Amino acid sequence: MESPLNGGLPQDEPPPLPRDRLSGLQKGNSVCSRSYFVVVMVFVHVYIVNVIALLLYVYYSNGPLGGDTSTTTTTTTTSSSSTNGVPDIPTPTHRGQDTDYRHLPRLEGIKVGHKQKIELLPNKFQQMETLSLKPLLFEIPNFLTKEECKLLIHLAQLKGLQASQILPVDGYKEAMESLEISKTDIFNLLDHNQDGQLELKEVLTHSRLGNGRWMTPENIREVYTAVKADPDGNGVLSLDEFKKLNLRDFHKYLGNREITMNDLVRNSQHTWLYQGEGAHRVLRSIRQRVIKLTRLPPDVVENSEPLQVVRYNKGGHYHAHMDSGPVFPETACTHTKLLNNETAAFETSCRYVTVLFYLNNVTGGGETTFPVADNRTYEEMSLIQNDIDLRDTRKHCDKGNLRIKPRQGTAVFWYNYLSDGKGWVGDVDDYALHGGCLVTEGTKWIANNWINVDPNKSRQLWFQQEMARYAKDDNEIQKEWTVDKSYRDMHVDL
Repeated sequence: MESPLNGGLPQDEPPPLPRDRLSGLQKGNSVCSRSYFVVVMVFVHVYIVNVIALLLYVYYSNGPLGGDTSTTTTTTTTSSSSTNGVPDIPTPTHRGQDTDYRHLPRLEGIKVGHKQKIELLPNKFQQMETLSLKPLLFEIPNFLTKEECKLLIHLAQLKGLQASQILPVDGYKEAMESLEISKTDIFNLLDHNQDGQLELKEVLTHSRLGNGRWMTPENIREVYTAVKADPDGNGVLSLDEFKKLNLRDFHKYLGNREITMNDLVRNSQHTWLYQGEGAHRVLRSIRQRVIKLTRLPPDVVENSEPLQVVRYNKGGHYHAHMDSGPVFPETACTHTKLLNNETAAFETSCRYVTVLFYLNNVTGGGETTFPVADNRTYEEMSLIQNDIDLRDTRKHCDKGNLRIKPRQGTAVFWYNYLSDGKGWVGDVDDYALHGGCLVTEGTKWIANNWINVDPNKSRQLWFQQEMARYAKDDNEIQKEWTVDKSYRDMHVDL
Protein backbone atom coordinates (compact mmCIF):
# COMPACT_ATOMS: atom_id res chain seq x y z
CA MET A 1 0.00 0.00 0.00
CA GLU A 2 1.37 3.42 -0.93
CA SER A 3 1.89 6.13 1.61
CA PRO A 4 -0.58 9.04 1.80
CA LEU A 5 1.85 11.37 0.08
CA ASN A 6 1.89 9.14 -2.96
CA GLY A 7 -1.86 9.19 -3.25
CA GLY A 8 -2.31 5.42 -3.08
CA LEU A 9 -5.71 3.89 -2.48
CA PRO A 10 -6.27 2.31 0.92
CA GLN A 11 -5.89 -1.45 0.63
CA ASP A 12 -6.33 -2.49 4.26
CA GLU A 13 -8.82 -1.68 7.00
CA PRO A 14 -7.66 0.59 9.87
CA PRO A 15 -5.98 -1.37 12.69
CA PRO A 16 -8.48 -2.74 15.25
CA LEU A 17 -8.66 -1.00 18.58
CA PRO A 18 -6.35 -2.86 21.01
CA ARG A 19 -8.25 -4.18 24.02
CA ASP A 20 -5.32 -4.88 26.27
CA ARG A 21 -2.89 -2.03 25.67
CA LEU A 22 -4.48 0.06 28.42
CA SER A 23 -5.47 -2.85 30.64
CA GLY A 24 -2.48 -2.25 32.88
CA LEU A 25 -3.87 1.13 33.83
CA GLN A 26 -7.11 -0.49 35.00
CA LYS A 27 -5.42 -2.73 37.55
CA GLY A 28 -4.95 0.09 40.05
CA ASN A 29 -2.50 -0.73 42.82
CA SER A 30 -1.63 -4.11 41.34
CA VAL A 31 0.62 -2.34 38.91
CA CYS A 32 3.44 -0.55 40.63
CA SER A 33 6.35 -1.39 38.37
CA ARG A 34 7.83 1.76 36.85
CA SER A 35 9.25 -0.16 33.92
CA TYR A 36 5.84 -1.66 33.16
CA PHE A 37 4.28 1.80 33.29
CA VAL A 38 6.86 3.11 30.79
CA VAL A 39 6.12 0.25 28.39
CA VAL A 40 2.39 0.94 28.62
CA MET A 41 2.91 4.65 27.88
CA VAL A 42 5.06 3.83 24.85
CA PHE A 43 2.25 1.69 23.48
CA VAL A 44 -0.21 4.54 24.12
CA HIS A 45 2.05 6.95 22.26
CA VAL A 46 2.40 4.60 19.29
CA TYR A 47 -1.38 4.15 19.17
CA ILE A 48 -1.99 7.91 19.11
CA VAL A 49 0.56 8.35 16.32
CA ASN A 50 -1.19 5.61 14.34
CA VAL A 51 -4.54 7.38 14.74
CA ILE A 52 -3.07 10.69 13.57
CA ALA A 53 -1.43 8.98 10.60
CA LEU A 54 -4.72 7.33 9.72
CA LEU A 55 -6.55 10.67 9.80
CA LEU A 56 -3.91 12.21 7.55
CA TYR A 57 -4.20 9.24 5.20
CA VAL A 58 -7.95 9.66 4.91
CA TYR A 59 -7.55 13.38 4.31
CA TYR A 60 -5.03 13.01 1.51
CA SER A 61 -6.87 10.10 -0.09
CA ASN A 62 -10.31 11.71 -0.12
CA GLY A 63 -9.60 15.42 0.25
CA PRO A 64 -9.73 18.13 -2.40
CA LEU A 65 -6.29 17.33 -3.83
CA GLY A 66 -6.71 13.64 -4.51
CA GLY A 67 -9.12 10.75 -4.62
CA ASP A 68 -12.11 10.33 -6.89
CA THR A 69 -13.64 13.47 -8.32
CA SER A 70 -17.14 13.43 -9.74
CA THR A 71 -18.59 15.98 -12.07
CA THR A 72 -21.14 17.04 -9.46
CA THR A 73 -18.68 17.78 -6.69
CA THR A 74 -17.59 21.37 -6.09
CA THR A 75 -14.13 21.72 -4.58
CA THR A 76 -13.31 24.72 -2.42
CA THR A 77 -10.21 26.11 -0.82
CA THR A 78 -9.80 28.24 2.27
CA SER A 79 -8.96 31.24 0.12
CA SER A 80 -12.02 31.38 -2.13
CA SER A 81 -14.74 29.33 -3.79
CA SER A 82 -14.28 27.38 -7.01
CA THR A 83 -15.61 28.40 -10.39
CA ASN A 84 -17.09 25.90 -12.84
CA GLY A 85 -15.85 23.02 -10.70
CA VAL A 86 -12.19 24.09 -11.07
CA PRO A 87 -10.54 24.75 -7.69
CA ASP A 88 -8.82 28.06 -7.12
CA ILE A 89 -5.10 28.07 -6.44
CA PRO A 90 -3.93 29.92 -3.33
CA THR A 91 -1.81 32.88 -4.34
CA PRO A 92 1.93 32.50 -3.60
CA THR A 93 3.47 35.36 -1.63
CA HIS A 94 5.79 35.97 -4.58
CA ARG A 95 6.32 34.44 -7.95
CA GLY A 96 8.03 31.05 -7.90
CA GLN A 97 7.53 30.41 -4.19
CA ASP A 98 6.05 26.97 -3.46
CA THR A 99 3.52 27.79 -0.76
CA ASP A 100 0.85 25.23 -1.61
CA TYR A 101 1.92 21.61 -1.31
CA ARG A 102 0.19 19.38 -3.84
CA HIS A 103 0.76 15.70 -4.38
CA LEU A 104 -0.10 13.82 -7.56
CA PRO A 105 -2.01 10.59 -6.82
CA ARG A 106 -0.46 7.63 -8.58
CA LEU A 107 -2.29 4.36 -9.14
CA GLU A 108 -0.83 1.05 -8.02
CA GLY A 109 -0.23 -1.67 -10.57
CA ILE A 110 0.19 -4.48 -7.97
CA LYS A 111 1.35 -7.00 -10.61
CA VAL A 112 0.96 -7.69 -14.32
CA GLY A 113 -2.50 -9.13 -14.90
CA HIS A 114 -4.00 -7.57 -11.77
CA LYS A 115 -7.60 -6.50 -12.34
CA GLN A 116 -9.58 -3.95 -10.38
CA LYS A 117 -13.03 -2.40 -10.71
CA ILE A 118 -13.36 1.31 -11.35
CA GLU A 119 -16.41 3.58 -11.52
CA LEU A 120 -15.97 6.32 -14.11
CA LEU A 121 -19.68 6.95 -14.64
CA PRO A 122 -22.36 6.76 -11.92
CA ASN A 123 -23.35 3.14 -11.21
CA LYS A 124 -21.29 1.86 -14.14
CA PHE A 125 -18.36 -0.32 -13.13
CA GLN A 126 -15.56 -1.17 -15.50
CA GLN A 127 -12.50 -3.37 -15.24
CA MET A 128 -8.96 -2.06 -15.39
CA GLU A 129 -6.06 -4.47 -15.92
CA THR A 130 -2.37 -3.89 -15.27
CA LEU A 131 -0.42 -4.63 -18.46
CA SER A 132 3.02 -3.56 -17.28
CA LEU A 133 4.84 -2.23 -14.22
CA LYS A 134 7.69 -0.63 -16.20
CA PRO A 135 6.14 1.62 -17.38
CA LEU A 136 3.09 1.57 -15.12
CA LEU A 137 0.49 0.76 -17.75
CA PHE A 138 -3.21 -0.09 -17.58
CA GLU A 139 -5.91 -1.16 -20.04
CA ILE A 140 -9.62 -0.30 -19.67
CA PRO A 141 -11.95 -2.04 -22.16
CA ASN A 142 -15.16 -0.22 -23.14
CA PHE A 143 -13.95 3.14 -21.85
CA LEU A 144 -15.78 4.68 -24.81
CA THR A 145 -18.97 3.48 -26.47
CA LYS A 146 -19.14 2.76 -30.20
CA GLU A 147 -21.25 5.88 -30.65
CA GLU A 148 -18.67 8.04 -28.85
CA CYS A 149 -15.86 6.61 -30.98
CA LYS A 150 -17.78 7.34 -34.18
CA LEU A 151 -18.57 10.86 -32.99
CA LEU A 152 -14.89 11.67 -32.31
CA ILE A 153 -13.95 10.46 -35.79
CA HIS A 154 -16.76 12.53 -37.29
CA LEU A 155 -15.75 15.68 -35.37
CA ALA A 156 -12.13 15.23 -36.43
CA GLN A 157 -13.14 14.90 -40.07
CA LEU A 158 -15.33 17.98 -39.86
CA LYS A 159 -12.48 20.05 -38.40
CA GLY A 160 -9.98 18.65 -40.91
CA LEU A 161 -6.77 16.68 -40.38
CA GLN A 162 -3.23 17.66 -41.27
CA ALA A 163 -0.05 15.65 -41.78
CA SER A 164 1.57 14.84 -38.45
CA GLN A 165 5.01 15.23 -39.95
CA ILE A 166 6.08 17.08 -43.09
CA LEU A 167 8.83 16.00 -45.46
CA PRO A 168 12.37 17.21 -44.64
CA VAL A 169 13.40 20.60 -45.94
CA ASP A 170 16.73 22.19 -46.84
CA GLY A 171 16.65 24.29 -43.70
CA TYR A 172 17.96 21.36 -41.67
CA LYS A 173 20.94 20.93 -43.98
CA GLU A 174 21.77 24.64 -43.73
CA ALA A 175 21.46 24.52 -39.95
CA MET A 176 23.80 21.56 -39.72
CA GLU A 177 26.37 23.24 -41.94
CA SER A 178 26.26 26.44 -39.88
CA LEU A 179 27.05 24.66 -36.62
CA GLU A 180 30.20 26.03 -35.05
CA ILE A 181 31.44 22.70 -33.78
CA SER A 182 34.46 20.68 -34.79
CA LYS A 183 34.27 17.19 -36.29
CA THR A 184 36.15 15.90 -33.27
CA ASP A 185 33.46 17.25 -30.95
CA ILE A 186 30.72 15.77 -33.14
CA PHE A 187 32.52 12.42 -33.11
CA ASN A 188 32.79 12.47 -29.33
CA LEU A 189 29.08 13.28 -28.99
CA LEU A 190 28.14 10.34 -31.21
CA ASP A 191 30.62 7.93 -29.62
CA HIS A 192 28.28 6.68 -26.89
CA ASN A 193 30.69 4.24 -25.20
CA GLN A 194 33.72 6.48 -25.82
CA ASP A 195 35.79 3.66 -27.35
CA GLY A 196 37.06 5.76 -30.25
CA GLN A 197 34.94 3.87 -32.79
CA LEU A 198 31.58 4.88 -34.28
CA GLU A 199 29.35 1.85 -34.67
CA LEU A 200 26.22 1.85 -36.83
CA LYS A 201 23.90 1.81 -33.83
CA GLU A 202 25.64 4.85 -32.32
CA VAL A 203 25.08 6.81 -35.53
CA LEU A 204 21.47 5.60 -35.80
CA THR A 205 20.66 6.73 -32.27
CA HIS A 206 21.32 10.36 -33.21
CA SER A 207 20.42 10.40 -36.91
CA ARG A 208 16.70 11.14 -36.38
CA LEU A 209 16.96 14.23 -34.23
CA GLY A 210 16.93 16.72 -37.07
CA ASN A 211 14.95 16.29 -40.28
CA GLY A 212 12.76 13.39 -39.12
CA ARG A 213 13.94 10.89 -41.72
CA TRP A 214 14.01 7.35 -40.34
CA MET A 215 17.41 5.81 -41.05
CA THR A 216 18.09 2.06 -41.06
CA PRO A 217 21.44 0.23 -40.88
CA GLU A 218 21.14 -0.38 -44.64
CA ASN A 219 20.68 3.36 -45.22
CA ILE A 220 23.82 4.20 -43.25
CA ARG A 221 25.90 1.65 -45.17
CA GLU A 222 24.61 3.11 -48.46
CA VAL A 223 25.65 6.59 -47.39
CA TYR A 224 29.09 5.37 -46.26
CA THR A 225 29.64 3.73 -49.64
CA ALA A 226 28.39 6.73 -51.62
CA VAL A 227 30.60 9.28 -49.83
CA LYS A 228 33.50 6.84 -49.36
CA ALA A 229 33.46 7.29 -45.59
CA ASP A 230 34.26 3.66 -44.71
CA PRO A 231 37.17 2.46 -46.88
CA ASP A 232 37.50 -0.96 -45.22
CA GLY A 233 33.73 -1.56 -45.31
CA ASN A 234 33.46 -2.80 -41.74
CA GLY A 235 30.63 -0.41 -40.84
CA VAL A 236 32.74 1.24 -38.12
CA LEU A 237 34.32 4.68 -38.40
CA SER A 238 37.46 5.75 -36.63
CA LEU A 239 38.08 9.37 -35.73
CA ASP A 240 40.45 9.78 -38.71
CA GLU A 241 37.83 8.34 -41.09
CA PHE A 242 35.16 10.62 -39.64
CA LYS A 243 37.34 13.71 -40.05
CA LYS A 244 37.70 12.92 -43.76
CA LEU A 245 33.93 12.75 -44.17
CA ASN A 246 32.57 15.71 -46.14
CA LEU A 247 29.29 16.68 -44.52
CA ARG A 248 28.22 18.48 -47.72
CA ASP A 249 28.55 15.22 -49.66
CA PHE A 250 26.59 13.47 -46.94
CA HIS A 251 23.66 15.91 -47.18
CA LYS A 252 23.86 16.05 -50.97
CA TYR A 253 23.46 12.29 -51.18
CA LEU A 254 20.48 12.32 -48.82
CA GLY A 255 18.95 15.26 -50.66
CA ASN A 256 19.07 13.42 -53.97
CA ARG A 257 17.21 10.40 -52.62
CA GLU A 258 13.48 10.36 -53.17
CA ILE A 259 11.59 10.65 -49.87
CA THR A 260 8.10 9.38 -49.14
CA MET A 261 5.96 9.58 -46.01
CA ASN A 262 6.94 5.99 -45.29
CA ASP A 263 10.55 7.14 -44.84
CA LEU A 264 9.65 9.45 -41.95
CA VAL A 265 9.51 8.81 -38.23
CA ARG A 266 5.73 9.23 -38.35
CA ASN A 267 3.19 8.71 -41.13
CA SER A 268 -0.25 9.85 -39.98
CA GLN A 269 -2.70 12.77 -39.94
CA HIS A 270 -4.15 14.45 -36.88
CA THR A 271 -6.26 17.28 -35.49
CA TRP A 272 -7.14 18.72 -32.07
CA LEU A 273 -10.54 18.88 -30.38
CA TYR A 274 -11.19 21.41 -27.62
CA GLN A 275 -12.46 19.86 -24.35
CA GLY A 276 -12.91 22.90 -22.12
CA GLU A 277 -16.05 24.65 -20.95
CA GLY A 278 -18.61 24.87 -23.74
CA ALA A 279 -17.19 21.92 -25.68
CA HIS A 280 -19.35 19.08 -26.98
CA ARG A 281 -20.89 17.13 -24.09
CA VAL A 282 -19.08 13.91 -25.14
CA LEU A 283 -15.71 15.68 -25.13
CA ARG A 284 -16.49 17.11 -21.69
CA SER A 285 -17.60 13.69 -20.45
CA ILE A 286 -14.37 12.08 -21.65
CA ARG A 287 -12.32 14.69 -19.82
CA GLN A 288 -14.29 14.11 -16.60
CA ARG A 289 -13.78 10.37 -16.91
CA VAL A 290 -10.05 10.93 -17.36
CA ILE A 291 -10.05 12.97 -14.15
CA LYS A 292 -11.71 10.09 -12.30
CA LEU A 293 -9.44 7.51 -13.92
CA THR A 294 -6.17 9.26 -13.09
CA ARG A 295 -7.41 10.73 -9.75
CA LEU A 296 -5.37 13.84 -10.55
CA PRO A 297 -6.53 17.30 -9.44
CA PRO A 298 -9.24 18.49 -11.85
CA ASP A 299 -7.50 21.79 -12.56
CA VAL A 300 -4.34 19.98 -13.68
CA VAL A 301 -6.31 17.90 -16.20
CA GLU A 302 -8.46 20.84 -17.33
CA ASN A 303 -5.36 22.91 -18.06
CA SER A 304 -3.73 20.21 -20.18
CA GLU A 305 -3.69 19.71 -23.94
CA PRO A 306 -6.88 19.29 -25.95
CA LEU A 307 -7.79 15.85 -27.32
CA GLN A 308 -5.67 14.80 -30.28
CA VAL A 309 -7.39 12.56 -32.87
CA VAL A 310 -5.08 10.64 -35.21
CA ARG A 311 -5.69 8.69 -38.41
CA TYR A 312 -3.25 6.10 -39.77
CA ASN A 313 -4.05 4.96 -43.31
CA LYS A 314 -2.66 1.75 -44.77
CA GLY A 315 1.12 2.03 -44.47
CA GLY A 316 0.80 4.41 -41.52
CA HIS A 317 3.13 3.99 -38.57
CA TYR A 318 4.90 5.82 -35.76
CA HIS A 319 8.36 4.56 -34.84
CA ALA A 320 9.05 4.04 -31.13
CA HIS A 321 9.35 7.33 -29.25
CA MET A 322 8.72 9.00 -25.91
CA ASP A 323 5.68 11.24 -25.42
CA SER A 324 7.78 13.60 -23.33
CA GLY A 325 11.40 14.33 -22.59
CA PRO A 326 13.63 14.84 -19.55
CA VAL A 327 13.61 18.21 -17.83
CA PHE A 328 17.05 19.55 -16.98
CA PRO A 329 17.96 23.02 -15.63
CA GLU A 330 18.34 24.22 -19.24
CA THR A 331 14.99 22.69 -20.30
CA ALA A 332 11.57 24.30 -19.99
CA CYS A 333 8.10 22.79 -20.15
CA THR A 334 6.27 24.30 -23.09
CA HIS A 335 2.99 24.91 -21.26
CA THR A 336 4.47 26.71 -18.23
CA LYS A 337 7.01 28.57 -20.35
CA LEU A 338 4.11 30.32 -22.12
CA LEU A 339 3.14 32.16 -18.94
CA ASN A 340 6.50 32.47 -17.23
CA ASN A 341 8.12 34.10 -20.28
CA GLU A 342 11.24 32.08 -19.61
CA THR A 343 14.01 31.46 -22.09
CA ALA A 344 15.58 28.04 -22.30
CA ALA A 345 17.88 26.24 -24.68
CA PHE A 346 15.44 23.33 -24.94
CA GLU A 347 11.81 22.70 -24.21
CA THR A 348 9.57 19.65 -24.00
CA SER A 349 5.87 19.00 -23.58
CA CYS A 350 6.08 17.54 -20.04
CA ARG A 351 3.34 14.96 -20.60
CA TYR A 352 3.11 13.28 -17.20
CA VAL A 353 0.32 10.90 -18.26
CA THR A 354 -0.85 9.50 -21.60
CA VAL A 355 -4.39 8.19 -22.05
CA LEU A 356 -4.79 6.61 -25.49
CA PHE A 357 -8.19 5.61 -26.92
CA TYR A 358 -8.74 3.17 -29.79
CA LEU A 359 -11.60 4.48 -31.91
CA ASN A 360 -11.98 1.53 -34.29
CA ASN A 361 -11.00 -2.09 -34.86
CA VAL A 362 -8.09 -2.28 -37.29
CA THR A 363 -8.25 -4.89 -40.05
CA GLY A 364 -4.49 -5.52 -40.10
CA GLY A 365 -1.59 -4.33 -37.95
CA GLY A 366 -1.73 -1.05 -36.05
CA GLU A 367 -0.83 -2.44 -32.63
CA THR A 368 0.77 -0.22 -30.00
CA THR A 369 4.16 -1.65 -29.08
CA PHE A 370 6.21 -1.12 -25.92
CA PRO A 371 9.55 -2.65 -26.98
CA VAL A 372 11.21 -2.71 -23.54
CA ALA A 373 8.20 -2.97 -21.20
CA ASP A 374 9.15 -4.78 -17.98
CA ASN A 375 12.75 -5.32 -19.10
CA ARG A 376 15.00 -5.99 -16.14
CA THR A 377 17.35 -3.23 -17.30
CA TYR A 378 17.32 -0.46 -19.89
CA GLU A 379 20.20 0.44 -22.17
CA GLU A 380 19.64 2.65 -25.20
CA MET A 381 22.34 0.99 -27.27
CA SER A 382 20.82 -2.46 -26.73
CA LEU A 383 17.75 -1.41 -28.73
CA ILE A 384 19.75 -2.09 -31.91
CA GLN A 385 21.33 -5.53 -32.17
CA ASN A 386 22.49 -7.31 -35.34
CA ASP A 387 20.63 -4.83 -37.58
CA ILE A 388 17.38 -5.40 -35.66
CA ASP A 389 16.15 -2.04 -34.41
CA LEU A 390 13.41 -2.53 -31.82
CA ARG A 391 12.27 1.05 -32.42
CA ASP A 392 11.45 0.28 -36.06
CA THR A 393 7.69 -0.25 -36.07
CA ARG A 394 7.56 -0.97 -39.80
CA LYS A 395 9.81 -4.01 -39.57
CA HIS A 396 10.26 -5.25 -36.01
CA CYS A 397 7.03 -4.69 -34.05
CA ASP A 398 6.76 -8.43 -33.45
CA LYS A 399 10.00 -8.39 -31.47
CA GLY A 400 8.83 -5.94 -28.79
CA ASN A 401 8.02 -7.10 -25.26
CA LEU A 402 4.40 -5.89 -25.28
CA ARG A 403 1.94 -5.28 -28.11
CA ILE A 404 -1.61 -4.01 -27.59
CA LYS A 405 -4.15 -4.81 -30.30
CA PRO A 406 -6.53 -1.95 -31.15
CA ARG A 407 -10.06 -2.68 -29.94
CA GLN A 408 -12.76 -0.08 -30.41
CA GLY A 409 -13.58 1.79 -27.19
CA THR A 410 -10.57 0.48 -25.24
CA ALA A 411 -8.30 2.94 -23.43
CA VAL A 412 -4.71 2.40 -22.34
CA PHE A 413 -3.19 4.66 -19.72
CA TRP A 414 0.43 5.01 -18.59
CA TYR A 415 2.84 7.32 -16.77
CA ASN A 416 5.68 8.86 -18.78
CA TYR A 417 7.51 9.97 -15.64
CA LEU A 418 8.48 8.25 -12.42
CA SER A 419 7.59 9.65 -9.03
CA ASP A 420 10.18 11.83 -7.32
CA GLY A 421 9.44 10.03 -4.03
CA LYS A 422 7.74 13.12 -2.62
CA GLY A 423 4.44 12.87 -4.46
CA TRP A 424 5.48 14.88 -7.51
CA VAL A 425 6.96 14.28 -10.97
CA GLY A 426 10.40 12.71 -11.12
CA ASP A 427 12.61 11.49 -13.97
CA VAL A 428 11.37 10.28 -17.34
CA ASP A 429 10.50 6.57 -17.37
CA ASP A 430 12.67 5.15 -20.16
CA TYR A 431 10.48 2.04 -20.27
CA ALA A 432 7.59 4.19 -21.60
CA LEU A 433 9.18 3.97 -25.05
CA HIS A 434 6.33 3.06 -27.45
CA GLY A 435 5.23 3.24 -31.07
CA GLY A 436 2.45 2.55 -33.55
CA CYS A 437 2.97 -0.60 -35.62
CA LEU A 438 2.53 -0.55 -39.38
CA VAL A 439 -1.09 -0.61 -40.53
CA THR A 440 -1.17 -3.39 -43.12
CA GLU A 441 -4.90 -3.32 -43.91
CA GLY A 442 -7.62 -0.74 -43.41
CA THR A 443 -7.44 2.46 -41.36
CA LYS A 444 -6.57 3.04 -37.72
CA TRP A 445 -8.14 5.82 -35.63
CA ILE A 446 -6.94 6.73 -32.13
CA ALA A 447 -7.20 9.69 -29.76
CA ASN A 448 -4.72 10.95 -27.16
CA ASN A 449 -5.33 12.78 -23.91
CA TRP A 450 -2.06 14.10 -22.48
CA ILE A 451 -1.90 15.52 -18.97
CA ASN A 452 0.85 18.13 -18.66
CA VAL A 453 2.67 18.65 -15.38
CA ASP A 454 5.88 20.59 -14.85
CA PRO A 455 8.40 18.68 -12.69
CA ASN A 456 9.17 22.08 -11.18
CA LYS A 457 6.27 22.30 -8.73
CA SER A 458 6.50 26.05 -8.26
CA ARG A 459 6.19 26.69 -12.00
CA GLN A 460 3.24 24.30 -12.27
CA LEU A 461 1.35 25.94 -9.39
CA TRP A 462 1.98 29.36 -10.85
CA PHE A 463 0.65 28.16 -14.20
CA GLN A 464 -2.51 26.77 -12.59
CA GLN A 465 -3.07 30.00 -10.70
CA GLU A 466 -2.69 32.13 -13.82
CA MET A 467 -4.99 29.89 -15.87
CA ALA A 468 -7.64 30.07 -13.14
CA ARG A 469 -7.34 33.87 -13.14
CA TYR A 470 -7.75 34.06 -16.91
CA ALA A 471 -10.76 31.74 -16.79
CA LYS A 472 -12.53 34.02 -14.29
CA ASP A 473 -11.72 37.22 -16.17
CA ASP A 474 -14.76 38.98 -17.63
CA ASN A 475 -12.82 39.74 -20.79
CA GLU A 476 -14.08 37.28 -23.43
CA ILE A 477 -10.81 37.60 -25.35
CA GLN A 478 -8.93 36.43 -22.28
CA LYS A 479 -11.31 33.50 -21.80
CA GLU A 480 -10.96 32.44 -25.40
CA TRP A 481 -7.19 32.44 -25.00
CA THR A 482 -7.09 29.97 -22.12
CA VAL A 483 -6.14 26.30 -22.38
CA ASP A 484 -6.88 25.53 -26.03
CA LYS A 485 -5.22 28.65 -27.38
CA SER A 486 -2.36 28.46 -24.87
CA TYR A 487 -1.32 25.10 -26.31
CA ARG A 488 -1.63 26.17 -29.93
CA ASP A 489 2.14 26.61 -30.36
CA MET A 490 3.19 23.46 -28.55
CA HIS A 491 1.59 20.80 -30.73
CA VAL A 492 4.86 19.25 -31.81
CA ASP A 493 4.99 15.53 -31.18
CA LEU A 494 8.22 13.97 -30.03
